Amino acid sequence: FNCIHSKPNPNEVEFDNLYLDMNGIIHPCTHPEDKPAPKNEDEMMVAIFEYIDRIFNIVRPRRLLYMAIDGVAPRAKMNQQRSRRFRASKEGMEAAEEKQKIRREILAKGGILPPEEVKERFDSNCITPGTEFMDNLAKCLRYYIADRLNSDPGWKNLTVILSDASAPGEGEHKIMDYIRRQRGLPREKQGKHDQFADSLPIAEQEFIFIRLCVLREYLERELTMASLPFTFDFERSVDDWVFMCFFVGNDFLPHLPSLEIREGAIDRLVNIYKNVVHKTGGYLTESGFVNLQRVQMIMLAVGEVEDSIFKKRKDDDDNFKRRQKEKRKRMKRDQPSFIPGGQFSPQALGNRSSPQAISNPRQAAFEMRMHDRQNSTTSSSPNTSLNSDGSPSLAGGIKRKAEDSDSEPEPEDNIRLWETGWKQRYYKNKFDVDASDEKFRRKVVQSYGCASWNWYYPFHYAPFASDFEGIADMPSDFEKGSKPFKPLEQLMGVFPAASGNFLPPTWRKLMTDPESSIIDFYPEDFAIDLNGKKYAWQGVALLPFVDERRLRAALEEVYPDLTPEESRRNSLGGDVLFVGKHHPLCDFIVEQYKTKNTEPVDIPPELCHGIQGKLTLNENAVLPDQTVESPVPMLRDLAQNSAVSISFKDPQFDEDFVFKAIVLPGAKKPAPVLKPGDWEKTNNDGRPWRPQLNFNRDRKPVHLDQSAFRTLGHTMPRERGMPGMYANAVPLGTYGSPYTRPLLSGQQQIPKLLSNLRPQESWRGPTPLFQQAPTAGAAPLLAWNRMLQSQNQYQPSQYQGLGGPMSYPQRPEDRMDRGRQLPSLVQPLCVYPWARGLCHDYADTAFH
Repeated sequence: FNCIHSKPNPNEVEFDNLYLDMNGIIHPCTHPEDKPAPKNEDEMMVAIFEYIDRIFNIVRPRRLLYMAIDGVAPRAKMNQQRSRRFRASKEGMEAAEEKQKIRREILAKGGILPPEEVKERFDSNCITPGTEFMDNLAKCLRYYIADRLNSDPGWKNLTVILSDASAPGEGEHKIMDYIRRQRGLPREKQGKHDQFADSLPIAEQEFIFIRLCVLREYLERELTMASLPFTFDFERSVDDWVFMCFFVGNDFLPHLPSLEIREGAIDRLVNIYKNVVHKTGGYLTESGFVNLQRVQMIMLAVGEVEDSIFKKRKDDDDNFKRRQKEKRKRMKRDQPSFIPGGQFSPQALGNRSSPQAISNPRQAAFEMRMHDRQNSTTSSSPNTSLNSDGSPSLAGGIKRKAEDSDSEPEPEDNIRLWETGWKQRYYKNKFDVDASDEKFRRKVVQSYGCASWNWYYPFHYAPFASDFEGIADMPSDFEKGSKPFKPLEQLMGVFPAASGNFLPPTWRKLMTDPESSIIDFYPEDFAIDLNGKKYAWQGVALLPFVDERRLRAALEEVYPDLTPEESRRNSLGGDVLFVGKHHPLCDFIVEQYKTKNTEPVDIPPELCHGIQGKLTLNENAVLPDQTVESPVPMLRDLAQNSAVSISFKDPQFDEDFVFKAIVLPGAKKPAPVLKPGDWEKTNNDGRPWRPQLNFNRDRKPVHLDQSAFRTLGHTMPRERGMPGMYANAVPLGTYGSPYTRPLLSGQQQIPKLLSNLRPQESWRGPTPLFQQAPTAGAAPLLAWNRMLQSQNQYQPSQYQGLGGPMSYPQRPEDRMDRGRQLPSLVQPLCVYPWARGLCHDYADTAFH
């Protein structure tokens, strides 16, 4: 049975490489917002495996899978991480205090409450380099990669690189650094490894899938300028566009006060850029180097309109509030003064599953008349009606509150950017200096940006664009050769004391001991400046900046307390490369281990799709014919392993080497796909815009017909929620599961990975609907389940839950609801548009 991953991509587009920024997978799998959270860490790991499988199934890379987890971040990003984690801790404490306050009030009034449930909360702060959680995650991903290389034919020729949290740098930065360094080397010649070199995407799909070649078409249309005093170069203009976006804000810098994305700041910058570039005499950037004289011209042009930007922002805000106030008035005017409750309460059409029987209609009608008659004199709550004896009736209607307010309290704004004198007020309130202090303002501007591990912007607020005057004369000798923090040192720099349990005991004490020399780094409470915004999460957390020298001095005293395991987690690591036994590089790596070569060796690029770099023996390597122990108890060890891993290091360059920001020679530009109508905003015939589904817009999707949907409507519950269910992966079902094997007569289907279950694990998933014995009053067997019952080759496994082939055990209450839920084979077609394309391989038997 051939795995679908090894077949041509049904979306009719082939991809060489897949780069995954893993933190975008880790967070939704560990603490999802739209479903119950996993019960424990093992379930989190399996959910991460499922999510990777889901993306891999869509893309099906043929050469490289690069998985990058955020490592230690540059100091500037650490300040943002510090703000986020302190905010999360503060909000958690406030929520707990508010809950206790409400409970006390209810109990004081004689109310009855159930005992407070003590539930351990998952602290997402553990998703930070240096914690035991991240160390375990790296072990689990090594196991996952080895399992796929052993069992999945779609992985057999794949090179896999895992850059875990021990490798410094954020995930997206490590990915770009890898690509940039590989581009800086001579490319492998055309040959058998370039079988997809001429394949170009032909249409869009939704995951969401963004095609950079189409984005480039839009940018080229937007940035092209005529009558320039120099030759127009689209590549250079794109670099300038990326650079200008930095001023709108990123993870390292606060955005300029006059530039808000939601106000069209990027469009504003582009228009100013196109107007001013005629005067600049050239582009703003070249291969990463910035021409400050030209940047100054752009910034001062923005500064000239800052006053009008602030006034327009105020006008827009006032107009919005006026419209909202008028809307509330209309809603009050149109809302009935009295809405009947109880058995006569209005019901939305089709939403009432079991109509309530009418009981004593005369009494109910009398209550409504009495409520209307005595409304003006009664002192009872407006949300209750009266019984015949004048007492409040709980079955009464809902009266519109007369005390509803037309306005909401506005946050105090002492700056008033829309009024004359805004710059003076801004510097006085935010920096506690006078705006006439030219030296200080130059210091603020000079601090606004630098490429270094140690650099950070030392203020909570950004300067104005009009302050960038004279930046061309400012010194630009930045520190070189700086080193990142170690993982545990970063934890001390970004964690609040409430998350100190992730740190060694003596390190944790530095956060809480009043006598600690750095206790001021960990305030229990801190101010949040709304800074003209409405909500606290939009404000600025006024936390003290961590003094690196004081922090390191304090840590010197507790470093000897680290255990060997903690010292290992506190060390900086690197990337690990994995290949399976079918990969051309496998024998070369195995030979390095046999000869025990301790020196770094160059990768033969002809054996690895042109990838270059250095290989070094790995102490905890995955080796052929050696068991790979499973860190997840529910999954069995890999006793017959044939994969191999080895430490990998990117090609190294001189410190002053310049990575040219150019299109490589020989690169093939995709054919344009945009039509003239695509440039018009009204090209959708006035209809709401909808994303294109699938890569090929001309392909007819496979779906259920109307009779099938009517059957679903009569048979399935109306509630869409699935209480207690958890699965982050699309349920692949039997038609696309890489873990199903063909069945012999009478044999049950067991997914490959779940066949790894340890013998002592006796849990079993819920029995699929078509395998359940009929019960009295049960709905008849659905038509597609009868068809599936006859298709032995693709019967789903009894272990296969709603989360796909790797679903972990369901809770008892989930099993009871299982028979009423949408069959996993059908669900992807109804809910997940990307799965439609996958169905073509199996649609003839199951759906047509």
